[in-house]
Amino acid sequence: MVCLGYYGHNFGQPVCSTCHLFLFSSDINFDDGEQQVYAEKDDSDADSGNEEPGTASEFYSREAGDHQERRTRSLRHKMDKLAERLSALTLPAKQDKVPEGLVDSMPPEVLLVVFKYLDDISLWTAGRVCTRWRQILDGETTESQWKEFCKLRWPLFYPQYRVKNWKTIYTKLLESSPCKYCLESMMLQSTPPIEENSWRHRRLRSELKTLKSDPPEGIKATPLDRHCCHWQASITGPQGSPYEGGLFLLYLQIPQSYPMRPPKVRFITKIFHPNISRHGDVGLDSIHHNWSLALTISKVLISIQSLLTDPYCYVCMEPTIGRVYQQNRKEFNRIATLWTWKFAMHDFLMPMSIDLNLMRKQLDEATN
Repeated sequence: MVCLGYYGHNFGQPVCSTCHLFLFSSDINFDDGEQQVYAEKDDSDADSGNEEPGTASEFYSREAGDHQERRTRSLRHKMDKLAERLSALTLPAKQDKVPEGLVDSMPPEVLLVVFKYLDDISLWTAGRVCTRWRQILDGETTESQWKEFCKLRWPLFYPQYRVKNWKTIYTKLLESSPCKYCLESMMLQSTPPIEENSWRHRRLRSELKTLKSDPPEGIKATPLDRHCCHWQASITGPQGSPYEGGLFLLYLQIPQSYPMRPPKVRFITKIFHPNISRHGDVGLDSIHHNWSLALTISKVLISIQSLLTDPYCYVCMEPTIGRVYQQNRKEFNRIATLWTWKFAMHDFLMPMSIDLNLMRKQLDEATN
């Protein structure tokens, strides 16, 4: 529109960078505005107009000496508005040159079209960008959708009371996870097809049947895909421990060579424990170096449950927490209890006798 669609020489008209960048690239990159001037031949030249130009000099000639030919005017090439907006949206801008109102000027209809392509974690993250996005998402995302998101991400989470706001529950569950990338990989990782009559399939089918018919106390587990490659498990905090009353969720990735190789086990609920890293990895010898064919998913979860009551502090995933456990058991129990209240008791109703402000302060100090 700016250059009137000319793809050859411009006949003295202004050109835009979008159409003529490949023709006048050396001119557009000039910052001082002193662009090269080209002279076009006029009708006085001995050219009938039907002959093809042989060389570039027959089509135009540079300004040189005392040529009396008609010359085009030198114009500063400016990027058109569409290209400017596209580059502003796709390229990282400097802090002092952030375009004002570029994203805010997008109509809600455009934002809703973009939001339709986002998964649940991305929707939750987008709702925390600004007030406008949060209001748009709150108006389009219903409570039933947030409830469905919770069931898909955490199928073993069962609220103890009637939930009035599922988005709040979703927020607490998501914030209690030590790694959002691991939480997302449970649903998105591709798994290779596995033969129906393989040893792995028969073994997992037998273990799943045992877990459903006779589950260990305080332990649940369920596969997340039809190939049984991704599992989610839950462990209830043992009584008498600082984790009592908490519901700790775990992610298990079963390899294709199972039971020859151990499953990968990771906590997706934050926990204050010397043998569990801040990323959720479990420092249990039986699932790393001393794996045996006699071990099952149920036995692994039972071992992790017993590890909560009896940590092994000689070799720790978190040495600082291990020193606190050995040197100041009272302080360890206090911090572990606060972490359990904050991250593993999402729908727990605090008694009215507890000072909530004091508890929030203690939780923040324990988390830091």
